[in-house]
Amino acid sequence: MAQPGDVILGVDPSLRGSGYGVVEVLPRGRLRALAYGVISNPRELSLGECLVAIHDTLSKVIGAHRPTCAAIEQTIYVQSRIVAITLGCARGAAILAIARHGIAMVEYAPKAIKAAVTGHGTAGKTQVAIMVRALMGLDTTPPPDAADALAVAIAHANASSPRHLTAASGRHRN
Repeated sequence: MAQPGDVILGVDPSLRGSGYGVVEVLPRGRLRALAYGVISNPRELSLGECLVAIHDTLSKVIGAHRPTCAAIEQTIYVQSRIVAITLGCARGAAILAIARHGIAMVEYAPKAIKAAVTGHGTAGKTQVAIMVRALMGLDTTPPPDAADALAVAIAHANASSPRHLTAASGRHRN
């Protein structure tokens, strides 16, 4: 479980709309959103340009907030190999940014993230966003991709025994 003072970077990767959220763990298990947003890549950008934007933006977020750990959503089941490969590329750009900064990273399944935030693993994007707003005490509901990224960070903050991926070495540890 995360400790007070930890700063968690949550990432919901996607080629055209990667969400990110930075959450600080406060005493007594409370959480505070430090930053969140969506890396929006227009359709006219090439794959390479999108990957650079994801990497560079996350690197700036990491530099500004100095997270102690990161959590990223695992690849969901997709029927199209092309979509799966493209999503894998976006995840790779995010993982590279995290690894370049030597930050330990954890991966969570989408159902586990939704269950951690809403209590139900099949919750929709709107329900996740509303619960993230309530849990974080935000004045407005974040955009769906940013809310999903904050949910990833919340899932990690509340995990009792996460499976870590050490960014520097790429080895799993428990």
